[in-house]
Amino acid sequence: MAPCFHQLTHRPKILPALLALALSTTLHAETVLVAVAANFTAPMNAIAADFEKETGHKAQLSFGATGKFYAQIKSGAPFDVFLSADDETPRKLEQEGDTVPGTAFTYATGRLVLWSARPGFVDAQGQVLKGGSFNKLALAAPKLAPYGAAAMETLTRLGLQDTLSAKFVQGESIGQTFSFVSTGNAELGFVALSQVMELGQIKSGSAWVVPAEMHNPLRQDAVVLAHGKGNPAAIALMSFLKTEKARTVIRTFGYVF
Repeated sequence: MAPCFHQLTHRPKILPALLALALSTTLHAETVLVAVAANFTAPMNAIAADFEKETGHKAQLSFGATGKFYAQIKSGAPFDVFLSADDETPRKLEQEGDTVPGTAFTYATGRLVLWSARPGFVDAQGQVLKGGSFNKLALAAPKLAPYGAAAMETLTRLGLQDTLSAKFVQGESIGQTFSFVSTGNAELGFVALSQVMELGQIKSGSAWVVPAEMHNPLRQDAVVLAHGKGNPAAIALMSFLKTEKARTVIRTFGYVF
């Protein structure tokens, strides 16, 4: 049978075209350095993976306390984007000239929860706090972590701040606070709902979801920092956080908008 010259003529063109497309994508892919509030660790890891798949850009994540990130940014840390645990810190950074003006927006509103790794230890109304039948109560440092400030507001509202102060164990971030409770070094503690929730359910232990009216709203803002100006990956990440795909992930960890 005679060879099909039509097929032989056109087939070799496909490979160079694909290679050119791959090379173009690689050349235009960028990395964005992101400072992320510790409470947002699980959802942001999932979002970063989706972000890389869909855009080709890579998000390099650092997790920690909002107050510590503020100090690092002021000292020149080369972060491009900041996902704060509050809206006050990004606003302050913008006023001080450390952000790209007009880029801040609320990416999620968090929820506070009193949680114990022990099933049945925390009741659904949080009455365990008034009983005081525990040795240590973990919370994040209020001056560094907005969730710690919300915990103090809740205890003040309940009239228990002074009564329980001798039992406080403070973590420098909500991540460290969660570690205190999950390892049993503290019988219970105030953590972020996102740390103990997955697919809309509390994963383990026992919990009281603190009513939102018991503390100031935990509005969490994202902002492009001055170092990220002109970085296409920074702008792409901010846009991706607003997509329904990202918001679906965020909701499964107990956040609202």
